[in-house]
Amino acid sequence: MEGTAPCQELLLDFEKTSVSSKPTEATVPYDERLDVGKMGYGCQHYRRRCKIRAPCCNEIFSCRHCHNEAASLLKNPFDWHELNRYDVKQVVCSVCDTEQPVAQVCTNCGVNMGEYFCDICKFYDDDVILCSEIEWLILVY
Repeated sequence: MEGTAPCQELLLDFEKTSVSSKPTEATVPYDERLDVGKMGYGCQHYRRRCKIRAPCCNEIFSCRHCHNEAASLLKNPFDWHELNRYDVKQVVCSVCDTEQPVAQVCTNCGVNMGEYFCDICKFYDDDVILCSEIEWLILVY
């Protein structure tokens, strides 16, 4: 694709986000907004309600793994790179498409972008059962 950033060329191949009707603040009460779209968005790696803006190439991806897979398939090996998740500063809400600083709850629509959220790792995940199993495994070992 002429004129696009290298990572953007393969971005669509890795986007597995499902799209549902986008609720507005007027149609969904605040206490119900947090769960809107839960487990309905994300990619093959994680269920989450946001995407990340990769600071290394300024492109938007569902997760760092999607970014790294796309970057590793670029034609020029000198363009290959990995995303450092600690450097992520911006996310895009998958429910309302608002780009914003890293946070657990969307500043625009009030949706919880991940049941599990780590501000240090910039990690979001709605599959908290998986997260609990991973934490348990870490504690055991």
